[in-house]
Parts: sequence; structure tokens; C-alpha cells
Amino acid sequence: MIVVVKPGMLASVQDLGRHGHRERGICPGGALDALGLTLANRLVGNADGAAGLELTLGACEFRFETDTRIALAGDDFGARLDGLPLWPGWSVPVAAGQRLVLGGANLAPGKKGVRSWLAVAGGIDVAPVLGSRSTDLKAGFGGHQGRALKKGDRLPLGPSLLDAAQRARRAFGLRGPAWALDGHANLGGAIALRVMPGPECEHFTAASITTLWREPWRLTPQSNRMGSRLEGPALARRRPVEMLSSGVVPGTVQVPPSGQPIILMGDAQTTGGYPRIGVVIRADLWKLAQAPLGGMLRLVRTDAAEATQAWAAQQRYLAQVAQGLAANGWPVAAAAAAPRADPEGSPD
Repeated sequence: MIVVVKPGMLASVQDLGRHGHRERGICPGGALDALGLTLANRLVGNADGAAGLELTLGACEFRFETDTRIALAGDDFGARLDGLPLWPGWSVPVAAGQRLVLGGANLAPGKKGVRSWLAVAGGIDVAPVLGSRSTDLKAGFGGHQGRALKKGDRLPLGPSLLDAAQRARRAFGLRGPAWALDGHANLGGAIALRVMPGPECEHFTAASITTLWREPWRLTPQSNRMGSRLEGPALARRRPVEMLSSGVVPGTVQVPPSGQPIILMGDAQTTGGYPRIGVVIRADLWKLAQAPLGGMLRLVRTDAAEATQAWAAQQRYLAQVAQGLAANGWPVAAAAAAPRADPEGSPD
């Protein structure tokens, strides 16, 4: 059992998402950084799809009521376990009664620190809804009572794949390529996101299309789990045309009448009527989930071939992590690959 002592700005139970229900208007949701949650789960011997906690802007505290094992992945909020530092990408044993405290995020423009993912051996054992334990904050179901966590919430844990000796094993850290551990790899001081042109890209003026790829974009504080709102030069359409609503997926870059792009995230609607100027490839969505508010982004034009290669590289890295853990006696049989996905969009 985990007790929420301090929930912070926004903490919720999330797994890899609620897929296959778009025809009902139900978004996939799930961890905005599926790579981060997967890595954290593997470090504690969980299946990739086990539910963990998505922690937004830090400033939270949890008490553990049973011996277990935990790992964090994502941004570094200066976490401490009974006063001892816990870095992202590390797996550590936890004794009953210990407390995990995460500091608050630095919200100064350009500073790191937006989201981190906490995995616990056995996973958060809330009741699944439509095949997922993820919290749909907009619709108010799933997760823990369909809402963000509050002080005093008690979260049950599922059966762990680790035996007592493995749960108590000394701390160890994950080594890997910087891109897999740090969402802040940049291009000229801005986070680079690879984007494929969208179905309505040619609806925009030539100058606007050039601007999309050439200019930096600021991630505004109005961003949330539904969408990342960008600020920069206004993008103009060739002529105003009313559009029928059409399907959208996480990563879709829509342009409302303001001309300021919005990149849809996991909790976004399943259809939309704004023109789709592009789509962030799935292999880069985790970087957007960790991008600091007020930070700068660059949208880099790419194609399906590069999107496929990027997705394959990410899956190879995860396979290497599994192999390394298995070589050191860690359970990985249940650490199945993440849901299959088109590299340029949603797995649905």
C-alpha cells in the first residue's frame, strides 16, 4: 500500500493507455511519456503495462506501508527517500514506513522539470476500466476514483514478480543513450521534435509552411494533458475554408484561427475540425511530455521512413535494457513490448 502524504500539483495513476475505443469517443490517455513509464517498470520487475504514478511539477510525498522496490524516470525533482537522493533511472529497495519526497519544479523559463513517472514493484492495483488502469481526468473514470490524487489516498499494490531477495537487492542504475534518459536534447537551445506534414499542410501559405519548420516555438503554461499550446509567428491559411471534423491522434499538430499551433496529447479529443498541419512522430512524443513550460521547441520536418527508423531504434534500446536486466538475474519475462504503434501516430 502507498499513502499519499502530499499529492503535488497533479499526480495520477497511469499505465500505457486505454486503446481501441476511439469509435466511442474515448481517448487513449495513459502516461504521456510511455518510454519513461516502461523504463521505470522494467527497473522494478513489472510488466511494461503496469500502472504507475505520473507526477506533474513535483512537490509531492508518499509513504510506503510495505517492503517493496521503486524507480523513477523522467525529469529530476530532487527526489529523496528518507533524506537520501534518488535519481531518475535508478531502482532502489524500500522498507515499510519510508517516505519518498519530490521537490517542486523550477518554473523559470527554460528550466527543466515537468513530469516524472514512479513505478512500484507489482504496479498500482486499481480496478481496470475498459482494459486500462489509466485515469481519464477529463471524463472522470479509471485510475483512483477517476481523479487526480489527494492527500490521504491509499493505493493498493499488485503482486510483485520480485522475490524477497530481489526486492531487497542494493540500488542499481540504468545506463543508456542520453536520448533515452533526458528529454531535453536540443537543437540550438530548443528541443527538437520530428514532425511529418499533415493532411492539411498545403492549406497554409508557403510563408507559413516555411515558418513552421524554421522558427522556434515557445511551450506556453496553458499546456496540459490534452494539448501542448505553442506560441510563435501566426500561421496563415491560403483561404478560410470550413472543415468537417476528422480523426486526430496524439501528436497531431492543429492550427486554430489564432494561428498558434496546438500539439494534441494523450487526453485530447478523438476528432477535431482544425486543419492538421503536421503530426509529431510517436518516437518523439516522450520528449514533448518532458518539455519545460516556457521552453523552446523546434519542429523538424521528417518523413515516414525516418519515423519508422526512429521507432525501431527506440524499441532496440528497450530490448537492450531487457537483455541487460535479464543477464543480471532480473525478471523480464512479463516485460512485454509496448503496444504496437504506427511510428508517426497513435497505436489505435
